[in-house]
Amino acid sequence: MTKKRTIYDIATELELTPGTISKVLNHTGNVSSKTRERVLAYIKQVGYVPTSSARMLKSKRTYTIGVVFTEESAIGLEHSFFSSILQSFKSYVENEGYELSFIVRKLGKNHLTYYEWCMNKRVDGVYIVVGDINDQGLHEILESGIPAVSTDMFLTGLHTVVSDNDQGIRISMEYVRDVLKKKHVAVVAGPVTSKAFVERLISFRKYAKDFNFSTSEEDIVLSESFGFTGGFNAVRQLMKQVKNKPEVILAASDDIALGVIKGLTSMSIKIPDDIQVIGFDDIAFAKHFTPALTTIAQDRKLLGETAAKMLINLIESPEDEIDEIITLPVQLVERESTKR
Repeated sequence: MTKKRTIYDIATELELTPGTISKVLNHTGNVSSKTRERVLAYIKQVGYVPTSSARMLKSKRTYTIGVVFTEESAIGLEHSFFSSILQSFKSYVENEGYELSFIVRKLGKNHLTYYEWCMNKRVDGVYIVVGDINDQGLHEILESGIPAVSTDMFLTGLHTVVSDNDQGIRISMEYVRDVLKKKHVAVVAGPVTSKAFVERLISFRKYAKDFNFSTSEEDIVLSESFGFTGGFNAVRQLMKQVKNKPEVILAASDDIALGVIKGLTSMSIKIPDDIQVIGFDDIAFAKHFTPALTTIAQDRKLLGETAAKMLINLIESPEDEIDEIITLPVQLVERESTKR
């Protein structure tokens, strides 16, 4: 049986982006007349029939999905963890005939709310890659009824796909107790604007108590940001405030963990000989850092694809009952920043 062509195949064959093919099929966006004629001629030549053609005529959809990186969180597209999830999301929705449009608050001299931008672009749905729970602009989107998903936030009316944060912290703490045989554990937690970081901190406190670790409040410090510099500054603050040096430090994310390692090294503390470090995410660079980072691995590809499926389902089958929260399992990856 011959495999049915998708717009992704057409894009590859013509050396164009799936978004461009989608614009031609949907009669949206800015595409040169030369490119448009080329795409239409090729589609006619190969006999490609978009599965969504009739549906588009009836629904009057734009087949555009808005993407939000909350500006208040100071996270750019270069963030390794969130950008890889976005890439998986992008690949999936483009293969289904949708294109992405980044939602910003300033376009030239014009200032728009997220909702106004969505209305201006006539998006069918919104993907909140990462957001600040206190950002009222995001609440406005949810209150509007526009289908929305996230891989970071938990808010009423928002469908979310996340990794199991509690499982990740429990696995880390069990590893510290049963494999590393350590008792004094500290944590460099992430900013509390992120629900995921809040969950990880809550779980850390719970398991530190349940496992009878010699951990106190002085062993807990918050990173000022989501990234490397936040981890660097936080661990230096941690080492100033603790009476006794911790045996193991858990970091709320790999980016923070790499900053922690650099901060400890700057104080002539050896990893893992003096202090062992465990991260959370398993970003691509984690295994290439020196020392390579022991961490909790999240399946970034599955997170992005699951969020994409969920949002398309919300857009195309709004009458379906869909779980508001989907939680995906995680696993420990042991590397050189810890030693048995």
